[in-house]
Amino acid sequence: MPSREEIFDKVKSALVDALGVDEDDVTPGATMVGDLGAESIDFLDIVFRLEKAFNIKISRGELFPEDVLSSSEFVAEGKVTPAGIAALKARMPFADLSKFESNPSVQNFANTLTVEDMVRYVQSKLAA
Repeated sequence: MPSREEIFDKVKSALVDALGVDEDDVTPGATMVGDLGAESIDFLDIVFRLEKAFNIKISRGELFPEDVLSSSEFVAEGKVTPAGIAALKARMPFADLSKFESNPSVQNFANTLTVEDMVRYVQSKLAA
């Protein structure tokens, strides 16, 4: 299995290619949307590049569970409910959702996922 640093380097390369950002901008704490400017269409490209770089399969909704954020079962008045938070944690054990939990507005979720979360996701896929 590749080291964390090797995984980070490949994730970084995929993000630079997919988003057209400078390498210096892709830091572990950078958020995918807020800092790197990723848009929903970009995530398809990112998934494709990660699959190719690591020879893994990423199922739709596995890395970005948008279905949870659009479900009336998990969202009320624009905020993710405690059940929704639990669903996100179950689906995204690689992501640090603590900041999002303090203000679980659906629109804030876009600034939750970081480069480090992506690295941890790939690590979990490779370990499985």
